Amino acid sequence: MEFRENEAIYLQIAAYVGEHIVLGKWPLDQKIPSVRDLAVELQVNPNTVVRAYEFLQNKEVITNKRGIGFFIAADAEKKIKEYSKERFLGNALPEFFKNMYLLDISMKEIEERFEQFKAEHYHQN
Repeated sequence: MEFRENEAIYLQIAAYVGEHIVLGKWPLDQKIPSVRDLAVELQVNPNTVVRAYEFLQNKEVITNKRGIGFFIAADAEKKIKEYSKERFLGNALPEFFKNMYLLDISMKEIEERFEQFKAEHYHQN
């Protein structure tokens, strides 16, 4: 995973976990990687993963079963989408619209590119 400089690493890790859940790579009620395992996989300090997991726990996306590990909450996908949508609409979308305006990009062009993106990355039409 390559981290962006403009966002806290723990939030990027939380987004990584969320993406795995939403895409079905980590099914609901399943145990997720331990703090240590995810830290090794992502090559980050375990404390950063702890912070990401605490953030996700506060958002009710994951639960901690003491002595066993962290598990995906039953309604995790819904919670992730709510939180992610709020962040996107408040942060990324205004910047996106500004660039559309400054670069004179039409909604039609965006729609065409979006459909192409979905077909290439998610095998949808």
